[in-house]
Parts: sequence; C-alpha cells; structure tokens
Amino acid sequence: MSSTDTALDVVTIGRSSVDLYGQQVGGRLEDMANFVKAVGGCPANIAIGTARLGLRSGLITRVGDEHMGRFIREQLAREGVETSGVHTDPQRLTALVILGVRDEKQFPLIFYRTDCADAALDESDIDEALVASAKAIVVTGTHFSRANSNAAQRKAMALARKHGRKVVFDVDYRPNLWGLAGHGAGEERYLRSEAVTAHLREILPGCDLVVGTEEELHIAGGSEVTLEAIRAIRALTPATIVCKRGPMGCVVFPGEIPDDIEKGIRGPGFPVEVYNVLGAGDAFLSGFLRGWLRDEPIETCCAFANACGAFAVSRLLCSPESPTWDELQQFLRTGSPHRQLRRDEALNHVHWATTRRPQADRLVALAIDHRAQIEEMADQVGAPRDRIPAFKVLAVKAAARVADGRPGFGMLLDGTYGREALFRAADHDFWIGRPVEKPGSRPLDFDQMASLGAHIAEWPVRHTVKALCFYHPDDPQDLRLRQDRELLRVFDACRTVGRELLVEIIASKHGALGDDTTARVVDHVYALGIRPDWWKLEAQPSAAAWSAIARSIEANDRYCRGIVLLGLDAPEAELTAAFRLAGGCPQVKGFAVGRTIFSDAARAWLAGQMSDEAAIDDMARRFAALVEAWNASTQNA
Repeated sequence: MSSTDTALDVVTIGRSSVDLYGQQVGGRLEDMANFVKAVGGCPANIAIGTARLGLRSGLITRVGDEHMGRFIREQLAREGVETSGVHTDPQRLTALVILGVRDEKQFPLIFYRTDCADAALDESDIDEALVASAKAIVVTGTHFSRANSNAAQRKAMALARKHGRKVVFDVDYRPNLWGLAGHGAGEERYLRSEAVTAHLREILPGCDLVVGTEEELHIAGGSEVTLEAIRAIRALTPATIVCKRGPMGCVVFPGEIPDDIEKGIRGPGFPVEVYNVLGAGDAFLSGFLRGWLRDEPIETCCAFANACGAFAVSRLLCSPESPTWDELQQFLRTGSPHRQLRRDEALNHVHWATTRRPQADRLVALAIDHRAQIEEMADQVGAPRDRIPAFKVLAVKAAARVADGRPGFGMLLDGTYGREALFRAADHDFWIGRPVEKPGSRPLDFDQMASLGAHIAEWPVRHTVKALCFYHPDDPQDLRLRQDRELLRVFDACRTVGRELLVEIIASKHGALGDDTTARVVDHVYALGIRPDWWKLEAQPSAAAWSAIARSIEANDRYCRGIVLLGLDAPEAELTAAFRLAGGCPQVKGFAVGRTIFSDAARAWLAGQMSDEAAIDDMARRFAALVEAWNASTQNA
C-alpha cells in the first residue's frame, strides 16, 4: 500500500449528522434536559478519527444549507479533514441523531433522517479525481440501503479499482435504516434479513478490507454462527476480514479461515469500563486504518484499533472522543491505572490539548475587561456608569481597525459592562478572554458566580476563561491554601464544560519580584494539577526570570499555548522595554494590555470631551504602536 501519487490516505463515504447527546447519564431519553452537540455518522466519525491519528482523510457526503450543515463542515475543517467532497444540498436538512446512555447495555437513539441531506447522496457527488487521490476509500453498509446512495458507493468502488486504490467496507448495520425496525428501535443492532444479506453479498467481491462486529458479519455472511459467516464472506472475497469482539478485542483473517475463530491474528485487548458503546466501532476502524494504510503488521493494526475503541467506550460522545496520535502513543507506551479512562487526568489533558481549536502562534490583545478601574474613571469625571458599555463597543472598533482581519488578534472583555462589546467582537475573528474573578479579590473570589460551571457553560465555546490571582509564593499558608482551592475550582469548571483557561498571576503587588518569584508560582500551580491553556504574566525583572518560567512550562506542559504579557498601566516606553526582554522567551506569544491603550480616551470620552471617532482613533493608534513594538521585539530576539 505505497503512497505513490496520492494526496490523501483515505476518503470515507456516506452518513454525516449532528449528534445531540443527552448529558444525564443513567436517565431515560424521555427525561434528558441538556444535550451536547457533536459531528456524527459513521463515515464522518472515521474521517475525523483517522485525521486525529495523522492520516490525510477526506469525506464524501451531503449537508444541509443551514447552521447544522455549516457546523459539520467547519468542524471537519478544524479537524484537518478534506471537505471538497462535502456537498451542500439546498433542498434538504442535515441529519440529526438524538442519543442517550441509560446503562452499560442500553443506548437509546433516534435517527432523524426523513429526506435528509446525506441520504440523498447520489452518483453526481462522486468525484473521480477525489477518489483517485486517496490510497483507499471506505464505503458503509447503511448507504447501500437506498438506490441513490447505493449507486454512488458502487461508482466510487469502481473508480477506486480503476485507479488501483483499496476499498474498505464497514458493514455498519443499522436495521432501522434498512426499514426493518421502527423509529424507536435505533439502538437495535441486529435483525436477520435475507434481503439485506443478498444485497451485501454483491458488495463483498469488490473489497480489500471488510470490518464488522460479529452481528454485522452475520448479516453480511448470512449465518448466525460467526465462523460460518466469516467463511461465507471468504468464499466471495479475498479481502482481509476483521471481526470486532467488543471487550475481547478483535480477530483478523487475512487469508485462509482456520477451524477455530481464536486462531485468527489478534492484538492486545484493553479491558476498560463500558460507558457508551456508540461510536466505538468508528474509533476502532480509525485505529486499524492508521496501521493498515501505513503497512504496519496486523498485530499493530489490532493494537491501534483496540486502544482507540477502548477510548471511545470509556467516554460519552462519538467523534470528539476519538484519540489523537499523541494520546494513543502515550496510552500504548504507559497504559493507564484507570479502568475508567475518562478519569485518567494525564490522558485527558493530552486529549484536551491536542483537540483544541487551532490558534495563531501569536496573540496580541486589547484588554478592556476592567470593571472597578473604569467605574472609578466614570465616577471621577461625573459620568453615569451606564455609559461604560458604549465605550467598550468603541474599543472593539479600535481593535478591529488595527487587526484588519489578520489572525492573532484578540480582546479581553467582561460580561458586566461588555455584553454588547462581546456581541460585536464576535463579528471579527478575535480570540476572546472573559474574566471570572471578583475585581481586586485576594484571596481569589468569583464575580457573582456561585456555580462557576453553570455560569461559564452559557458562554460561547470560543470564549476563554480568565482568572486573575494576586499570588506571591511567600504569602501566608492559609491564604495560599484558599487561593489554591479557588484556582482548582475554576480549572475543574473549565475542563468540565469545555472552555479554555487563562491564569493571570500578579505577584509584585504583594511582595518583591525576584528572578524566581513568578516561576515558583507557576511551578506550584502545575503541582496542584492545573494545566492552564494560557498564562498571563507581568513584566519580569530579568532574562533569567523569563528563563525560569520557560523551564517550568517546558517541564510541566509541553502543550501550553504560551504566555501573554500584561501591562499594569505602564507607560508605552516602559512596556516597549518589557517587550524586548520578554521577546527572547519563546513561550511568550504576545501581550494583553489595557489601560495603557484606553485610559486617556476613556476619561476624555466619558467626560464628553472626545467624540466616538476620536476615541477610536486614539485607542487604535496606541494599540497599533504596541503591536509594532511587540513585532520588533520578536524579530530582534
């Protein structure tokens, strides 16, 4: 399976849907109160799963011309999946699936697929150049159940053979999608059907790899005795046959079928607690293809597949739970002390960090999340505080003028006075950070947030949580313990609801700032088990101080996005000098500065002495000057 003149490793064909997973595990689907959204559908899951494992994947499917269809397309692109084969159907809606977890054996699901976009796939969607660009294509059983999609997949198989590509057949048997069970029987995995068996037997001769559970091989082979079904499949095709056996792993038959199923080729199994079986087969096949398309031994393919399946059954969702290559390698290298893999914090961190949304390598942000300081400005000039929100909207316009659509720009905005500004910032491709701390609190306290997780769950998923902590390593122990508790709370809340976290540390307000002061705090936060996505740190007294911080981050979290430098209302010249010193530290990615940029404009505008446009001009000029100074500091580093 050499990679000669192929741009892609694999193209999958067929279902793509939006999965809505009920989050009350153990409850009836009738009683679910909250749902989380994810890309679903066997071929879409495999495209994402293989991309996460380092394969170059593509998908051929249809989505609707609406928000759910755009969500699928955008998420595929974020995962690195080639989307030229994802066609928009203006006449039909994107497929939906409602799913839940009742217990370890019951996983109710409802397919909303009446005249949906992906079910309308036909021969016109199959592009010969795209098929020819891949080492292999994956066809799936469900899409042989309708005449139009059956013709589409058969065309793709013929083109693959024409160009010498491999054909992988995932039996993917869903009886109710073949019209054999009612809408409420979505979790039904096997119903005997001679008609389905006869249909699938026509597909088998054109395949190079056939993958299914024992029940799926029963329907393909026409026998409910697994070994007999495998022999029936072998009579029709020389393909490698993979039998998935749940917690027992898998057995593979690349050639002659032995007299005992246990004599097939096997890889190591990974006994884990079953949390949700839905999507496990797609993760399994993703892992198998990672080995098979890289010409690994069958035993290695099995190890990859079984491990990926173990990850999937240990977690709630489908495609979002597929492991990345880093995560898989760590698991195979070190294993896990937990049968519940979702409880393994080390693996969870690798998964989180390697599946986050892409981020530019630098971040320069206009920070105007200030509340107490800007209230004081308004009070000093006799302006009503209800004017503050309008000024924050002007700051967004200033930041947008400087960014001019370029990546790597952002803003810090609050929900107290910045609600409208947050809406307007969403019009631009800004990184957004939002504070949760009560202004000036020490020990750290949270602003009108008795339940952090419930509060930030209402935020857009792209918003980063910012927690400012005035923390000095020589603080009294009781103070440090209270600060530690609150930092752990916000970290847990962020991971639980899926939001990135920026931890801001200011030590100089409550003690001397030496060469090791901030590094000691960073070391301590990591020792607590907290892994911030970002750090926001004050200017350091020396290059040695920055080096100590860098060593701490490198030793504790190689996935950290980096550091942004805060301003503390320093004059522009002082900040420029701080930039030059920080620019030599590779972990420092930029800055998030506020009052240096907006203070003068805020006072004048709130006092009625400056127009909107003049305020925007003033803030844009100051922000642009700092961006230029930062760029110069990194170029000269």
